[in-house]
Amino acid sequence: MGIQGLTGFVEERGAFFTELRVRDTKLVIDGSSLYHRLCFASAVDFRRGGDYGPFAAAVRDFFGSLRACRVAPFVVLDGGRGADDRKLPTLRGRAAERLRAAHGLSRGDGGCLVPLLTREAFVQALGRLGVPFVQCFAEADREIAGLANRWGCPVLSLDSDFCVFDLAAGYCPLTHFQWQSVCAGEGAQGCYVPARCFSAEKFCRHFGHLNKSLLPLFAVMNGNDYIDLAALEVFFSKVRLPRGCAAGKGGKHVRLQGLLNWLSQFAEPAEAVDSVLKYLKKHQREETKELLCTSMEDYTPSDVNLEDFFQTGKYECEAARKADLPRWVLDALAKGKLAPFISDALILRSTFLHVQVENMQRPSAHSTALPIRQVIYGLLLKVSQNAEAASPSKQTNELPVVCEFDRLQKTLRKTSVQAASLPTDFCDDHFPLDKLMEVPTSCRQMLLLETLGVKMSLLESIPSHLQLPVAVTCYWICCSEPKVKLHQLKALLLMIVSGELHRITNDPDLTVLRAEDDNIAYNEFLKWKEKKLQNKDFDLDAAHSFCQWQCCLQMGLYLNQLLCTPLSEPDLSSRLYTGTLVHRLYQELKSTPSVENLFSFSPKMTRLYQVLLNTVES
Repeated sequence: MGIQGLTGFVEERGAFFTELRVRDTKLVIDGSSLYHRLCFASAVDFRRGGDYGPFAAAVRDFFGSLRACRVAPFVVLDGGRGADDRKLPTLRGRAAERLRAAHGLSRGDGGCLVPLLTREAFVQALGRLGVPFVQCFAEADREIAGLANRWGCPVLSLDSDFCVFDLAAGYCPLTHFQWQSVCAGEGAQGCYVPARCFSAEKFCRHFGHLNKSLLPLFAVMNGNDYIDLAALEVFFSKVRLPRGCAAGKGGKHVRLQGLLNWLSQFAEPAEAVDSVLKYLKKHQREETKELLCTSMEDYTPSDVNLEDFFQTGKYECEAARKADLPRWVLDALAKGKLAPFISDALILRSTFLHVQVENMQRPSAHSTALPIRQVIYGLLLKVSQNAEAASPSKQTNELPVVCEFDRLQKTLRKTSVQAASLPTDFCDDHFPLDKLMEVPTSCRQMLLLETLGVKMSLLESIPSHLQLPVAVTCYWICCSEPKVKLHQLKALLLMIVSGELHRITNDPDLTVLRAEDDNIAYNEFLKWKEKKLQNKDFDLDAAHSFCQWQCCLQMGLYLNQLLCTPLSEPDLSSRLYTGTLVHRLYQELKSTPSVENLFSFSPKMTRLYQVLLNTVES
């Protein structure tokens, strides 16, 4: 959520903030705001598909700062779109914005774009760091507000909606949360994070002692992610809004200020709503009143008890109960073991596929992973091959359809995709979705590997945590259009090996004894990375191919999670994919084939590269 223009208005006037020293407290964190903020702060390049290692390091450092100040973080993430799908128009708008940004970046313009697997890398990093987190069933704002008020602690976010919620200990914008500048503090109190806290009281005083209970009505009338202003334009065209205080730079916040000043004449929301309705035609009044009143409820803290979840691991919410999902699916969603993509496909039969910096003249990079998604949809919406055999004429009618939002060249398009029909094991009445985890592991593993076109015997020589990425790479080689070039494949495998080398030489959690030759190889690799790159050109076709690989990995991860991980989950936070590196390796392999021997000082890494190459080439 977010209120149009409010962040800019509040930021321009420092008067609405109080200084805060954050230490010795619980802190409820808006996970979506945090990973966006850390992603943009840690990225040096937005064109090459993301560097998840530096991002994971920023996540680790952020929570390290909190730990040093004895702050107990609780991260709350948004879930799916929810059964009412009220934000669909806003999400379509954001997807179109993302598409424009990706197209600009592909042509060499500036801009920012969250890499495809950032959310997955963030969830994995939280798990690895032992940071408590929950993934809500739908939008998280009300549950964040409810938990913060239950504990009497601040909310950390970038979402201007938290200026409107009635929060007992206030809202700290991430822009003013100086976690990289921890202060030593005086005496026994110890160090703290310097921050600023938005004060709704100061804000309301600024507008003629506006009653705080009118802020939700202001948010709804001014425009947020849920409400379309069309009906209210009549009101704004007729009403005379007071000018009030200085209109700000170029008067860009005139309407926002005028509305707040106008609302300050009313004692409570019902009185203000009645006054708004007088400006509308009679036939519009009832519907507008209902829309305003239900939308204001979005700013009441939720009664979902997240404290219970953090104590017992059980997530209970009315919307989830109504959706009637299997218990294990609800639990896995709440624990972040299934992505919101899964609940959207299951509840709404509709999904968004996020665009990357790819070749806009070609089909979407996501089209490569379509057969994997069809199997996911088949598992969620269950169709048996027996049913097809019984009535071939009805086959097309029998298969459920999921609506996907993806790009067609430079525009956002909605496409209907049929779910795949599954092997009988998965469609017998013994194994509906709620019993999926009771299917023998060998059968679940077989379905995963058959979908990726790989046999388990092929993966046996591969370390278990790399088996899924290698299977996905085999799939990518077979299914990509245009075909993957050998230099692209080698660059990708060398990048995976460099991630392994980084992991074994840098991970403090690893108990294995580090071989000296691995350290030498890693230092040589760092020296190579520091050399100036001769060719800094951006190869859009190579970028497109690596985007296809990430799409396949994302859907491979989701299918593996849905099948209750028959293969180990690969760790994105340990540099499994580093976009700037894979592009550099690809450029250098074209001119200097000897780059293939980059890890020759380490027999173990040389062996790993050969095993990976032999496996995917066979």
